Amino acid sequence: MARTIPLRVLEGHARAYRHTWRGTTTSAVVTPVLFLAAMGLGLGTLVDAGSASDELGGGGYLTWLAPGLLAASTMQNAAGDGTFPVAAGMRWMKTYQAALNTPVRPRDLLVGHLLWALLRATLVGAVFVVVAAAFGAMPLHRGLLALLPAVLLGVGVCAATSAFTAASDSDQALSGVFRFVIVPLFLFSGAFFPVDQLPAAVQPVVVAIPVWHGVELSRALASGTSPALPWAVHVGVLLALLVAGTAVAVAVFERRLRR
Repeated sequence: MARTIPLRVLEGHARAYRHTWRGTTTSAVVTPVLFLAAMGLGLGTLVDAGSASDELGGGGYLTWLAPGLLAASTMQNAAGDGTFPVAAGMRWMKTYQAALNTPVRPRDLLVGHLLWALLRATLVGAVFVVVAAAFGAMPLHRGLLALLPAVLLGVGVCAATSAFTAASDSDQALSGVFRFVIVPLFLFSGAFFPVDQLPAAVQPVVVAIPVWHGVELSRALASGTSPALPWAVHVGVLLALLVAGTAVAVAVFERRLRR
């Protein structure tokens, strides 16, 4: 019985989503169309005209951009799932405290939330892949492979941001984490330009962040090439983020909701 409780939490998220799916579905389609059209076709035309193709793995900028943008945008969306909904459940609406009057435990709330983040990241990412395939940025079957590390990255980021949100008592910290952490990670993840274009002192910092590893894996799977580092290293970093983020989040949820 206890093993199925997180699935009930997941069901609760899905039932609530029935009232908001239209707006989020529209943005899931419009956002990749605008990004790929502006960055891939607009800016990409200038990049392709001024750069050697081998700098972009032998393909055009749109082909190079799309899988990296898939991973980076999945990370950004997952960070949203790990912040404001958790703050609502923990502090604003206190739905988490209400759920604890049932057999649901704090860790069940977190696991159910991460399962919902997994499902959302998969659905939104699949829409991105279909749009990218329509633009000719990647074959559909390779795009679906590239979705796997993007989703793994997204769930790991959701776990980490859920832990941060649950531990914080300040609502201003939520906007701060996006302004000073998530947006810089999105911009400097290697999705928009090669990391070796950055100053030499900054490159090791970018390589150390999990977002870059997700971008490299998605790009390698979409193009059928090898990533910058061994596959095991990239996958290991993403798994470490997921495991560490989940462990910390479970501890924080237990501490905050058992008081």
